[in-house]
Amino acid sequence: MQTIHYLTHITFDFGAISALGSELRRCGIRKPLLMSDRGIANVGLLAQCQAQLADVEHGIFLDVPPNPTESAVMAALAVYRAEHCDGLVAFGGGSVMDAAKGVAILAGNSHSTSLADYATILGGAAHIGTGTAPIIAIPTTSGTGSEVARGAIIVLDDGRKLGFHNWNLMPKGAICDPELTLGLPTGLTAATGMDAIAHCIETYLNAPFNPPAEGIALDGLARGLASIEAATHDGSDRMARRNMMSAAMQGAMAFQKGLGCVHSLSHALGSLSGHQLHHGTLNAVLLPAVLKFNAPVVGHKVQRLAREFDVASDASAAPIAAAVLALNERLKLPTGLAAMGLARSDFKHVIEHALVDHCHATNPRTASATDYAALLDESFT
Repeated sequence: MQTIHYLTHITFDFGAISALGSELRRCGIRKPLLMSDRGIANVGLLAQCQAQLADVEHGIFLDVPPNPTESAVMAALAVYRAEHCDGLVAFGGGSVMDAAKGVAILAGNSHSTSLADYATILGGAAHIGTGTAPIIAIPTTSGTGSEVARGAIIVLDDGRKLGFHNWNLMPKGAICDPELTLGLPTGLTAATGMDAIAHCIETYLNAPFNPPAEGIALDGLARGLASIEAATHDGSDRMARRNMMSAAMQGAMAFQKGLGCVHSLSHALGSLSGHQLHHGTLNAVLLPAVLKFNAPVVGHKVQRLAREFDVASDASAAPIAAAVLALNERLKLPTGLAAMGLARSDFKHVIEHALVDHCHATNPRTASATDYAALLDESFT
């Protein structure tokens, strides 16, 4: 039986950040911990959020790394407790929002003091209870959609990159203000935008019965494809920025239906030590090969995707894969994993971790270790 659940309170508009004070009151948060990162602070963007908190007592934590880690979660949790906070404001990209969700888990649940004990793949999701600390999420990129998602991805201290999922992790409020993305660098606009597009495609192709999710995913995909190049090449294009933020939000609204091999591989690649690999860029590079791998089992959905990409319909999905590759090239994203600094010697680690990732089980076609090796090989150069 498929459960269909939508979703949370969303404020969406240019200037929406002005709603932060009222959202704190609505959610009953009196002293939030403001979580962000140093990059956002250094470009002056954090000041816009702090201005909305001028009359609100709050703690602050800015040491969230590009891929959220257990150590960052524990450091932020120490600040949360020392400052006697009762909720969180996550101001940033997916890494900041996911790290805040890690803090929310440990701040409000007594099952365990170890983050791993709440991981989905380890059976911990049921232990994320109603005491989970409330979050107001304010995205500054248009990619992950974590502001409307019930999950988080965090790199543990032992190197595993694990997912945490429960409806109690859903932010109590999402403030989507496209104006916050107007200064986003070109490369980050492209990479986060392809993350949103990958979310829309993967969730549309998956098997579970959830027509609302598929409709939302298709509309998000259309917005993303129509706007990603304009947003990348002209960051001041307000309509393009608005559509990309919506595409990101819609991708995450839809992926309660499940993701697939693109994400099981990108999560595994993101756990490699010695690399700082951007999740959205990985998704962009992996998407063409996975599209062709899944084509034999998704039927008419290939035809629908072909219409969205305005390419010839082919049961192999080869024209769609070629269109994604061409889009990546126009966006000046890497053409393969080798260009991102990876080596074939990394494949063994990646395959082992992909096979146990929570997204592995929801791919429309079951992938074996051999299949994953072939997908990585095809995505290499």
